[in-house]
Amino acid sequence: MPIEELASSRLFNGANRQFSHMSETLNCEMRFSIYLPPEASESLPVPVLYWLSGLTCSDENFIQKAGAQRIAAELGVALVAPDTSPRGESISDNERYDLGKGAGFYVNATEEPWSQNYQMYDYVVDELPQLIEENFPVNDKRSISGHSMGGHGALIVAFNNPSRYQSVSAFSPICNPSSSPWGIRAFNEYLGSDKELWRKYDATELMQTTSAVIPALIDQGSADQFLEEQLKPEKLVAIASKKGYPLELNMRGGYDHSYYFIASFIEQHLKFHKQYL
Repeated sequence: MPIEELASSRLFNGANRQFSHMSETLNCEMRFSIYLPPEASESLPVPVLYWLSGLTCSDENFIQKAGAQRIAAELGVALVAPDTSPRGESISDNERYDLGKGAGFYVNATEEPWSQNYQMYDYVVDELPQLIEENFPVNDKRSISGHSMGGHGALIVAFNNPSRYQSVSAFSPICNPSSSPWGIRAFNEYLGSDKELWRKYDATELMQTTSAVIPALIDQGSADQFLEEQLKPEKLVAIASKKGYPLELNMRGGYDHSYYFIASFIEQHLKFHKQYL
């Protein structure tokens, strides 16, 4: 599968690179960013942490704002950040910021017009890892993380595919989208009104039925303006606690929903994943 390099910068003796490619899953051209630590420049295969970004973001937000490359270089972990949705003039969109471009919600849409392109779940789980593993010096050890809508994406991808990932973490994830305004709006548009179809894409619903175990870490700011209405981590944690599931929630006093929050604790998340990678 051909890829085209768009940009490259040396960073902490590794390389920050950005690529585009034609996605068969999404039927459009997509971008992703990748940080390759120093070992990768010596063609030594390294594990990968996939990062899923939140509403309105692209592949660039995490790479530019989180400050994750320094510790990734020290730990010998590659970072891969895809875009948050299909892009292009022919791609269906909506004037709302929480629907359409920049708001793929990491689901496989079944409803028109979204089903033509919005297959982000399959892209993240199957096509993108295959592309990375074919083109870069990485091994088959994967973990996944994300923020907000991307935290939701990381949790559902990991809980649905525990054999594919060593660990999962999230910052300020949408934990129960079936009961949040963001999730309800997106799921109705992308998946239709049959709420049974929503369960695959709701971390809290998945936690109730999963028998597999994957180590999980969540950081949540207490001053997050979306905490009570949209994110609802207490619902997920309550079920995990009842089941004895290894999910750790850190409530961070005074922190909000921004990348300042992510930058403050990304080192702890990378070290958490390194234990399992």
